[in-house]
Amino acid sequence: MTTVTTADTPRPHVVIVTRWQERYAEYGHYLDHGDHTVTYVATEVALPAIPSAAADVVTVARTDDLDEVRAAVHLLAARHGRPDRIVALKEDDLLIGAALRVEWDCPGDRPEDLLRFRDKHLMVEAVAAAGVPAPASAAVTGAADVAAFAAAHGWPVVLKPRVGSSSAGVLLVREPDELDGYDWAEPMLVQEFLPDAIYHVDGIFDGAELMCWRASRYVNTCLGFREGTFLGSVEEDDPAVLAPVGEHARAALAALTDRPTPFHLEVFFDARSGTCRFLEVGARVGGAEIPFIWRELHGYDLMEAAFRLQLGLPVHPVGPAPAEQAGGWLLVPAPEARPCRVTEVTPMTGREPGPYAEVLLKPGEVLPAADAYYEHVGGRFRFRAADSATVEHALTTTAAAFRVSAEPLALTPVH
Repeated sequence: MTTVTTADTPRPHVVIVTRWQERYAEYGHYLDHGDHTVTYVATEVALPAIPSAAADVVTVARTDDLDEVRAAVHLLAARHGRPDRIVALKEDDLLIGAALRVEWDCPGDRPEDLLRFRDKHLMVEAVAAAGVPAPASAAVTGAADVAAFAAAHGWPVVLKPRVGSSSAGVLLVREPDELDGYDWAEPMLVQEFLPDAIYHVDGIFDGAELMCWRASRYVNTCLGFREGTFLGSVEEDDPAVLAPVGEHARAALAALTDRPTPFHLEVFFDARSGTCRFLEVGARVGGAEIPFIWRELHGYDLMEAAFRLQLGLPVHPVGPAPAEQAGGWLLVPAPEARPCRVTEVTPMTGREPGPYAEVLLKPGEVLPAADAYYEHVGGRFRFRAADSATVEHALTTTAAAFRVSAEPLALTPVH
């Protein structure tokens, strides 16, 4: 989008929907807030991250509540004119942004462009139809459906919401009795359980090829993090792993879109056979510490690329990276149900081996019950080293030594 502003030409109005307190996206750096009227629909938790040059901010309880965000955009439009662009980068907000673009006739992704990246049943169907290996799966509406699936594919099985994120609502079901009394209020998907290592692949797909990408192996699982274990990730440096994972990622994305998109893809890798099977993919930048690792170690801002794509701008080319290093990150769960007040915490930077960066609350600070699940945790750490093995050693050493404690608070959750 090229903008020429004159006395007779109003500044283009860009509405940004955000729930991040952390500066995962540097909105003030991505768009000149003087040449554009930039307004925000934000949660209360996100307010400290709004650039001071913002033209206006409307606070909402939830950015994934279409009615609430719609009302906020109407208010901003009444004050500043109809929006020319609407940006929503968080996974749970993608369809909200798409629906609002339809209502305001703004350019950019529509719901039909994104649905296969949000509905896991449609996603797996499209990938499997293109010949990309994937676990057996089926849409289910009750325990009988799950039992029938398990009779064909074996127990345990994985039960998950068809539309969800951060492993919310995901269950590993080992036997039929575990579903007694289960609330089938939302559409669900059942999949065969695979014991293989899980990798996440992050980057930009140009519509045909991977423009830039990195593959990382999870240390523990996202589901385990929900249940109280730490979650880590180590960038892979083994060419024997990277080659099949990269080709799998390219084929899976090509099965879902022919348009440029940021992506966070998860894949099972069988080390014995060197083969991959699809898990899921989002048309967005990966969460946790991924945006920071890319900016700080690899010299590329994935969030800026995603932002530019939503504005209809070309992404910046991938330039020469800084000295090659492997990166990694570690998340430690909240020590109590959120919201909670931190009572004790152990800083880990400066230790050897240890992280080069950490995000911790100080004793007395409150960990909010906010929707950006991987942002508001007991501790966040980033690692770098010459190779993957050294990163993993520092990561697991830090996980073993780190301590955080908190006391619960009877507060109204903040979104």
